[in-house]
Amino acid sequence: MGEHGEPVAPTLTVDARGLSCPLPVIRAKKGLQSVTVGEVVEVLATDPGSLADFEAWTRSTGHQLVAARQEGDVFRFHIRRTK
Repeated sequence: MGEHGEPVAPTLTVDARGLSCPLPVIRAKKGLQSVTVGEVVEVLATDPGSLADFEAWTRSTGHQLVAARQEGDVFRFHIRRTK
């Protein structure tokens, strides 16, 4: 998985490991609703399709995918709330 930017300090971490699509995105959405605009939510996922899911979801919602990287079996996403 390619690197999308540099990780930033998240306000909240959402653990979606072990969940399949669409649950990691649903958990991320709930996490973003609990932080203020400009803050970053970190999402941990193990679903191999999660990179494509989060890229598409952030494009469609307007939130910013600040960083995406894989560490072993875990995908780590940093998403900035934009609205």
